[in-house]
Formats: sequence, structure tokens, C-alpha cells
Amino acid sequence: MKLVSIIGHMQNLDAVVRVCGSCGVFQPDDALTFFSDTSGFAAIKEDNPYADPLSRLEAAAGRAGGTLALTDLPETLSDQELADYVQDFSSTVAELSRQRTDLAARQESLSKDLEQFEHFRGLDIELEDILSCKTIKVRFGRLPKESFEKLKAYNDNPYVLFFPGVTDAEYYWGVYFAPMEAAAEVDRIFSSLYFERLRIPSAVGTPDEIVENLKKELERVALDTAEAQKKLADYWQSEASRCQQVYSQLKELDYYFSVRRYAARYNDKFILAGWLPHREEKALRAALDKVDGIEYSFEQPSSDTHHVPPVKLRNCRLFRPFEFFVDMYGLPRYNEIDPTAFVAITYTILFGIMFGDLGQGLVLFLLGILGWKIKKMPLARILIPCGLSSAVFGFVFGSVFGYEDMLDPVYHALGMASKPLSVMDSINTVLIVAIGIGVVLVVTAMLLNVISCLKHKKIGEAIFSNNGLVGILFYLAGVAFCVAFMNGPQVLPNSVLFSVMGVCAVLLYIKEIPIGIIDKHPDWKPDSIVDFLLQNLFELIEYVLSYFSNTVSFLRVGAFVIVHASMMMVVFTLGGDGSNIPVIIIGNIIVIALEGLLSGIQGLRLEFYEMFSRFYEGGGRAFTPAKLEQAQTNLKTKIAGKKAKKALANKD
Repeated sequence: MKLVSIIGHMQNLDAVVRVCGSCGVFQPDDALTFFSDTSGFAAIKEDNPYADPLSRLEAAAGRAGGTLALTDLPETLSDQELADYVQDFSSTVAELSRQRTDLAARQESLSKDLEQFEHFRGLDIELEDILSCKTIKVRFGRLPKESFEKLKAYNDNPYVLFFPGVTDAEYYWGVYFAPMEAAAEVDRIFSSLYFERLRIPSAVGTPDEIVENLKKELERVALDTAEAQKKLADYWQSEASRCQQVYSQLKELDYYFSVRRYAARYNDKFILAGWLPHREEKALRAALDKVDGIEYSFEQPSSDTHHVPPVKLRNCRLFRPFEFFVDMYGLPRYNEIDPTAFVAITYTILFGIMFGDLGQGLVLFLLGILGWKIKKMPLARILIPCGLSSAVFGFVFGSVFGYEDMLDPVYHALGMASKPLSVMDSINTVLIVAIGIGVVLVVTAMLLNVISCLKHKKIGEAIFSNNGLVGILFYLAGVAFCVAFMNGPQVLPNSVLFSVMGVCAVLLYIKEIPIGIIDKHPDWKPDSIVDFLLQNLFELIEYVLSYFSNTVSFLRVGAFVIVHASMMMVVFTLGGDGSNIPVIIIGNIIVIALEGLLSGIQGLRLEFYEMFSRFYEGGGRAFTPAKLEQAQTNLKTKIAGKKAKKALANKD
């Protein structure tokens, strides 16, 4: 990365912001934080004049049922023209939407009235006359069928009369009347019979006539609602192109105005600072040279920079999918080692060993391709190399969908007596190889820590830390002693190994002192000798235990190789030694899903806990340049146009 500083008159700030945004390679940063003395400087605090019209335009387009998207800008409108268009467009949409909403509300109200009056069809009564009576009470509602039968018990009461209209499976819908003086008693009786009152709106005519009139009115309002919806859709159709252009310009102005807040003001001048990849310096220089009245500089980030530069990972296409795992743990800090290549190689190998099956590996490979092509899933891209690795180790183990002898003709054709490794016949070998892989990877992680420390000029850490050269010697001496103790090859005499381990243990015990002296730590002297001795004793024990636990943890690699083979043996046992094909297929599907998930998780655990912790800190921030999507779209369009013209010229 390079630090970019741009100085100029305030009237040129918008032009600078547009240039930096259109290039898409500049990440602005708070300019005030780059100066220790900020007296005379002021942050640029302005109300964004484009936020409100942009919000109104988006809301109006949403009400019109349209979708806004960035498009090319054949012409540039003034701020006043943009504001006038948004005002006219949003006002028209608001009026058309109000008409549509009112009609929709009227349609809903009519539908509810129709539903109510439908229940009382067949009642030959004039509602207007009945509801206007002064001497009787009228109650419309529904009565359960079992309650209707109980009305016979009140035959002696001349006021308990119920006139049913429409009936359904549970209720009679109808009406009862009562004189004013007996209304309370009649209401009590019907309430005890579970009568549910329904308040209907006033209307003229019988229920049958009212229903017919409501249907006609509902049809008319439905047509008016559809017409209002069509007007709104037609208006959007006529304004869509223009609206998209106004939206694109407002979006661009709004975005670039938001970048202004990173700049600092000094009298009538501005200072804008930020970062860009050093490879893009030439392009940004060429763009800034077109802006008059500014000065700029490009500097290498120094150790006393107030801001840590952002990070942009740069890996080859083969390793790029594994940036997903690195980002999960945390991006590397600036100038820290990018572990993506290390993760890509080690994770692919570990996954392939744990999930070694030629057929199942090819299935994962195909699933990875489909998942990436169709769903663009980051994990699917990682499955592609992992599936191929599984297929390779499956060939070594001689397993194809669990069939252990299917590849025998291939081995014979290659001049081999049998498969290179039979898992169930070589369990000890598998576990020893897993431990050996663990030793190699732990040492590699420690060497990466040494390189990282040297890169940051931490010579003391590189030599004396538990993950430095002293730690590597202590660890390798311990491994060599354990190998000899387990009747393995004797690399060095035990006396030499004990001497190396002893010296390294002492250096690790007092490591803070030489590290502090060499790396010039201001507080390297211990405050209390007793505390220093006790604390370092426990730390030394922790180092030894971590060396042991990290190495033994790699036994899970061999264990999963054995588990995978065992699970396939169970599948074939249930499938009658391969004769029951449906069981074999289902078993393979279960093993692929379960074992694939477990192998992926365990491989990631080994990366993060057994290796990353030795050389990697993370905590970096991603490089996010100021750019508008449309600017990049236009750039790609121009490039495609140039390529097309060149192709036509070559063809001619």
C-alpha cells in the first residue's frame, strides 16, 4: 500500500473525490488523524443535499412498483433539475397511489358489507324501515343450531321469535325483534342461547336487493381500482428510463459527497488522505493530473504512521478460495505473512487424507463445481481442490465408494502387487504418519513465525521465543528423544538431546530478558524476581504441554482415516458385501455428508489452533476503496467495447 495525500482549494474537492471514486483504487481515511498537531484544521461537516431527494425517489419508485438500478448517464443534470424532477415524479406517484389506495379501501369495505348481508338473504324485510322503527329493537346475528331447537321452550313468550335466513353447518343467520319494554328480557334469553349479534350497516331494500346492489358496486370499484393500478404502471413505464438516469446521478453524487467527510479543511483549502495499492499509483497519478489547483504525494507507510494501512490479499487463482478461511480468522495485519497459500496446501492435504476415497472425492469435486457455478458459495470453491485431494489419497488407499478391490487391476497394470496402503491392515503406520505430519506442520508454523519476526525486525522474538529458533530446537530435540524411546531411529545420542533440551529450556525460562534487550523493550527488567521466576516456570510448563498437545492433536488425522474406512465397512456389512446396491448408495450418501463435514471441521481446527496460533496474529482491516458500482460497470463496458473493436479490426 501507499499513503496518498491530496491538497487543494475547496472548490476542487468535488472534482478530486469524483476522480478518486471513478478510479476505484483509493480508500479514504480520516485526514485529521494523520497529523499530531491539528490546530487550524477542521472536519468538513455539511448536510448531504442529495440524501433527501434520493430517499424520496427510491420511496416513490417503490410505490410505483418499479425497481431502481444504476445505468449510464447520457447527460448530466444540474442540482436544481434533479430536485425538480424528483418533486414532480414523487408528487405524481403520490397522487396516483392515493387514488389506488382509496379505491382499494372502498373495495375492501364493500367486500365486508357484502359478506355480512350474504348471511341474511331470504329475509323478506325492508332494512331501512326496520332499522328506523322507534318502538322495537332489531337484532341481527347468528344462533347455533342446537340453540335454535331450544327456542321451543319459549313458545309461551310471544316476544321470543327468531326469523332465520341463511344456514350453514353450525349456525342459523337471522334476526329477532322485541318491544322496547321487553328488549332487555329478550336479549337475556337469546344471550343464554349463545346468540352472537352482528351489527350491519344501514342500507335500503331487502337483503337480497342489497346483496345484488353491492355486487354491482363492487364490480365497478374493482374496475376503477384496476384502472388506477394501470395508470400508475403506465406512468412508471413512461418514466422508468429517465428515473433510472436521475437515480444513477443522485446515487453517484450522494456517494461521492459522503467521501468528503474524510477530508479536513484548513482555511479555504482541503486535505484528503487515503491508501491505494502501489501497483495502481500510475493510474491515480494520471487521473489526478487532470484536476487543476491540487497537489498530491505518494509515500510508503512508515512505522510511526498513526493509521495501520489496510490489507488487500493477493494470491494466485488456485489459492484464492482459501482466503475465505483466512478472513474467518481475521485478515493479516499490514506486512504480516499472508497464510493463504499455507492454508490452501495444508488444508487440502489434510482433508484428502482424512476423506480418502476416489469415488467420493470426485463426488465432492462435482458438488463443489455445481455449488460455485449455481450458488456462488465460497465453501463450494474450497470443495473443488479438496475433492481432488480426496480422490488422490483414495487411489493410494485403494477405495472407490468403499470398494477396496476395484482398483486392483489398475495397480497390477502399473506393476504393483497391491494397493500402496491398506488402511485396516496398517493402523499403526497410519497413526505414526499422522504424528509425523503433525511434527512437520508444527515446525513449519514455527519457522513462519521466525520469518514474520525477522520481517518486523523482532530479532529477539525470532531467536528466543517459544516459537522461535530456541523453541524449534527444544521441540525437535524432544521429538528425536521420543522417537528413540519408542524404538525408532537414534538421530543423536540421548546425552546430546538432553543437553540441547536443557539449554533451550533455560533460555525459554528467561526469554523475556534477552528478547527485551535485543528488541529494546522499555520494560524488560522484571519488577519482582520471585514473581518473574514463578511466572516463567508456569509458562515453561505451558510451552512443553502445548508442544505435546499440538503434536498429539494430529492423531485425529490418522483416526479419521480409520473411521472413514470403518464406516464404509459397516455400510458394506449392511449391504450384504455390496450385493444390495440401494443400501450401498444410501450409505455412501450418509458417509459423504457426515464424514465430509467432520473432516472439514477437524482440518480447520488443526489450522486455527495447532498452526495459526504459532505465527499468526491477524487483526488487519480490509482494503475497501471508494467506488461506485456504476463507475466500475462503465469501465468494464468501455474495456469490452475496446476488445470488441480490436477483434473486429483483426477480423477485417
